Amino acid sequence: YGDGEGGADADKAAERLEAAGVETPVQLSLQYSNDHYGPSSGEEYALIKDQLESTGLFTVDLQTTEWVQYAKDRTSDVYPAYQLGWFPDYSDADNYLTPFFLTDNFLGNHYDNQEVNDLILQQAVTTDAGERSALIEQIQDAVAADLSTVPYLQGAQVAVVGADVTGAEDTLDASFKFRYGALAIG
Repeated sequence: YGDGEGGADADKAAERLEAAGVETPVQLSLQYSNDHYGPSSGEEYALIKDQLESTGLFTVDLQTTEWVQYAKDRTSDVYPAYQLGWFPDYSDADNYLTPFFLTDNFLGNHYDNQEVNDLILQQAVTTDAGERSALIEQIQDAVAADLSTVPYLQGAQVAVVGADVTGAEDTLDASFKFRYGALAIG
């Protein structure tokens, strides 16, 4: 996507939109929840709006809805594009596949790719780590080509400690738990 290095490429986007016969600026309604993902959601989505509109390729109608209604509407096709946060339930690649890319998935986004569905089911029962990794790579390539979701923002875990505190390297792990017992002074 973009410039191939993680950055935007407005010229490439303009070429693809033109080749697809899409008139610009594209009118895009973008929905986010103002009370579920924290107070920074408004700022994050204002930045996304600014980034899209600064290319001249999009006009963004940014809208917000409180979570109770939002949770109902997002699976009822009310929003053409919307925010959804995700924290994995367990530390495994499958937790980023099954909920999003199986047919009749958690998102309710109508994604349906039988090859991906079959590969996800296969990797879930594959015990050989190398074979499973190869299956997951195939899944990633296929879903990247389909682009049914756009991962846009990613958080990070950070632990800051004083110079006399040890064990900080063992406080955070892939389970997203902060392990206070690993810390010591001295």
